[in-house]
Amino acid sequence: MANTFLKLKPTIFFTILLLSSNFIPIIKSHDQFSRKLTKTEMGLKREKLSHLHFYFHDIVSGRNPTAVRVAGAATTNSSATGFGFMVMIDDPLTLGPHMGSKIVGRAQGIYGSADLTNVGLLMAMNFVFTEGKFNGSTLSVLGRNAVFSAVREMPIVGGSGVFRFGRGYAEARTHEFNLKTGDAVVEYNVYVFHY
Repeated sequence: MANTFLKLKPTIFFTILLLSSNFIPIIKSHDQFSRKLTKTEMGLKREKLSHLHFYFHDIVSGRNPTAVRVAGAATTNSSATGFGFMVMIDDPLTLGPHMGSKIVGRAQGIYGSADLTNVGLLMAMNFVFTEGKFNGSTLSVLGRNAVFSAVREMPIVGGSGVFRFGRGYAEARTHEFNLKTGDAVVEYNVYVFHY
């Protein structure tokens, strides 16, 4: 077989070598860990800034709570903040402050007491939108919520759907808090950059 290659004219041998080398990068591209992309390859156009406004209903009381405690602090914990408790949520998001207002999405995730001396919650949740042009899209929030502050700011760390590559922040203001039941209504203003 080696003799066959030697007998080929140099131009034919060079052509075969050139053609076979063109296939090597295709095979190797599947083995690459990363590669650079352009915005147009991903279908990304001009970045825009959107403002969303809605109300978050954290219902811990009654027969159908939307926020359920899933873990508590150890019995030896004497923190006044309830340090260590965790709550799983599937809270409705509405256009207005009343529960009868139109539902535009859900806040799904967890929050827990992450501060020994002050009431500070670690929030890890997704805003899952179900209405309008944002239907099926999500925004992810990960940050500290100092619930007794008048205004709290939490980072938007990502998103999906319309909010793919999203980033920004959410401002939370307590609209209503029922001391008897523990239920709360929180006004959210969300500012997010997305494509």
